[in-house]
Amino acid sequence: MQLDPKAQSRSWFQQSRFGMFIHWGLYAITGRDMWYYAHEEVDKAHYERLFRRFNPTDYDPAAWARLAKRAGMKYAVLTTKHHDGFCLWDSKHTDFKVTNTPYGKDLLRPWIEAFRAEGLKIGIYYSLIDWHHPHFTVDFLHPQRKQAEHLNKTRDFAEYRQYLHDQVRELMTEYGRIDIFWPDYSYGPLNGSPGKQAADWDSPALKAMIEELQPGILMNNRLGVPGEMECDFLTPEQYIPTKDVSKQSVDSNRAPMWEACETIGASWGYYRGDAAIKSTKTLIRHLVTCVGNNGNLLLNVGPTPRGRIESEFAERLEEIGQWLELYGESIYGAGSSPYRIFRKICPDLNPVFTQKQNEVFIHFFDEYPAFDVIVGELGGKVDYVEFVGDRTEIGFEDIELDGRAHLRLKLPIIRPDPYDTVIRIMLKPTEN
Repeated sequence: MQLDPKAQSRSWFQQSRFGMFIHWGLYAITGRDMWYYAHEEVDKAHYERLFRRFNPTDYDPAAWARLAKRAGMKYAVLTTKHHDGFCLWDSKHTDFKVTNTPYGKDLLRPWIEAFRAEGLKIGIYYSLIDWHHPHFTVDFLHPQRKQAEHLNKTRDFAEYRQYLHDQVRELMTEYGRIDIFWPDYSYGPLNGSPGKQAADWDSPALKAMIEELQPGILMNNRLGVPGEMECDFLTPEQYIPTKDVSKQSVDSNRAPMWEACETIGASWGYYRGDAAIKSTKTLIRHLVTCVGNNGNLLLNVGPTPRGRIESEFAERLEEIGQWLELYGESIYGAGSSPYRIFRKICPDLNPVFTQKQNEVFIHFFDEYPAFDVIVGELGGKVDYVEFVGDRTEIGFEDIELDGRAHLRLKLPIIRPDPYDTVIRIMLKPTEN
């Protein structure tokens, strides 16, 4: 039976597990935290100086796409417009766009073409917030928040809402197939200042339009539409959940999936001299932890004003890709497993388990155990055990403890993988 478009999209999303997030815009020129515009209450005229300097002459989307593919990423999401309102495409609805900068060319179309050519799915990030638009009402997040009362006298949010819908329609109709729409974001009031939520964006109408124009497209939970079924995936940000955060519905075929988004360094956009770049081992552990809890990882890079991805970031991605060449079968299409280490015998071990059909994978990160390991509830269910890295076998036997059948793994002394030593347990056909 033919799957409906949404079911097909859910399937590829859960198979993919790993994507690239790209935050890029005028803020790259500052080499600072991209929220400085709001935090430092920068005036509009000051920020527009960046507009007159934006000229990423080294922009090579094909190189970005090749890097993403080598990293083992299966989809990518680009910030077409962030909160500053600057558009990376040639929008008909604003002059505050890349084609009016010294660069003078649409950045989005070649990006989509390059990533499609490498076989990656395409995601569009679009900020619902727009601090540049003259009718976006000033609230507590806005850079000009101290002038809110004065500025809002001449602002009509309905004008902005129409602009928002028109731009999204443009993105959904003029750039071919779009696989993910990643809006950002809805927020409630604070200290008497109103936020902006689903009613402000008219999120139900926006969502309906997008789904009509792009059947099967996946959307996150940031439109603010109430109800757990009103999005396709949840988006924990800058932290890695240690449990399946999608389990909010008894209907597992409709419950939202989830995707953690995080930065490699300290900032979403380009941050000169970033001293907080995560290690490859940490990033691999985050990816595995996401998959072990039925989630995806959307890993962010912030290109330079010239249009390059920094070498330290590229190195991390290349190393993750090399690891995935060996161990990707424990990631792609995998999810959580019900099996765990038997803690009575091995109280200090806390590896991550992933599972794909009748294959159970154990991921040892910090310390490969120098002793036999007991896996609970697997006695009598196992056909074969091996190290994934070199496919050498591991001895095993059934063992009864506390009246239940468990599995003892007879682990040899080996040199562990520097990032993650992975063991595959093949279940008997009737046990998956």
